[in-house]
Amino acid sequence: MLPLAVYHEHPDWFRPLFAELDRRGWPYVRLDPRAHLYDPAEGRPPYSLLFNRMSPSAYLRGGVQGMFFTLGYLAHLERVRLPVVNGLGAFTVETSKARQLTLLEGLGLPYPKARVINHASRAAEAAGGLRFPVVVKANVGGSGAGIVRYDSMGVLREEAAGNRLDFGVDHTALVQEYVPARGGHITRVETLGGKFLYAIKVYTTGESFNLCPADICQRADGVELVRGACAVDAPKTGLRVEGYTPPRDVIEACERIVQAAGIDVGGIEYMVDDRDGRIVYYDVNALSNFVADAVNVVGFDPFVKLVDYLEKRAKS
Repeated sequence: MLPLAVYHEHPDWFRPLFAELDRRGWPYVRLDPRAHLYDPAEGRPPYSLLFNRMSPSAYLRGGVQGMFFTLGYLAHLERVRLPVVNGLGAFTVETSKARQLTLLEGLGLPYPKARVINHASRAAEAAGGLRFPVVVKANVGGSGAGIVRYDSMGVLREEAAGNRLDFGVDHTALVQEYVPARGGHITRVETLGGKFLYAIKVYTTGESFNLCPADICQRADGVELVRGACAVDAPKTGLRVEGYTPPRDVIEACERIVQAAGIDVGGIEYMVDDRDGRIVYYDVNALSNFVADAVNVVGFDPFVKLVDYLEKRAKS
C-alpha cells in the first residue's frame, strides 16, 4: 500500500494516531503545513490518501502561513483526485465560524443568535437586540482563541472605539449572545464517516473558552486520566470530562451537520441554554483530536476505529 500522508502541525495531539499506524505497519509520511511546497502542474502525489489535520489555531503556534495556504493545496489535491479525508469543503467550514452559522441556519438548527462584522465601528450595531452578555468571536478561532465576553453595551462601545476588539487573522468576527450552559457543561459529539462515534460532557468553570478534549486530563468524578494520553500537562485547567450518549434527535442533527459540511472526521459542540432550556449548536470542528485517555472515558479507543476508516478509504 502506498503511504498515508498526515498533514498536521501540532506536535502532540496525534501521537495516538501514529502509534496505531506503527502498530499496523502502515507506512506514512508527515507533511508540515507551516513549511510546505507544491507545484500546481504536478500530478497526483504518491500517497494512498491524505489525512488533513491542519488546525485553525495554528496561528497561535507560529503557523499562520499554513492556514490559507492549505485552502490552495487542498484545491490542488481535489483537481488531481487524490483522496483526502477532511478535504477542501470541510476545511473551509472549519476555518470560518460565519460559514458554520450559515450551515446551521440552512439546516434549520438552533444556534446562539449572532451577527457577522468586519469592522469595530459596526460592533455596537451588531449587538443591538442581542441579550447581554455577548461575546466577540474571531471568525478563525480554535482552542478558544479570539473570544472575549462583554457584559454591557457600554463596555462593548468603549472597547470598539478604542480599537481593542480581536478580529483575528481574516479581520472578520461574530458578535454573538453568550449562552450560560445548563449544568455547567457543554457536550461534544464526535463523528466518523458522517456517523456518531461517541460524545462527552466537558465541565467548565466558565472562565475559559478553550475546551480542547485532548487537553483535559481529569474525569468528572475527579479521577486523573493516564498522563501519557494527555497532549499537554493540563490537569490544572479546571476542566473535567465524562462519557455521555445524547438523545437520538441530537445525534441525528450532528450527523446532518457533518454530512452537509463534508466533514469525514469531526466534532460538533452544543449546550443547553440555561435561560430557556433550548439546545443550541455553536461549534463545528473538522479537527477532531479525540478525548485524552478515551478508553477510560468512553470505553474504547477511537483511534483504532479511525485507522480502520482510513484504511477503508485508502483501499476504495
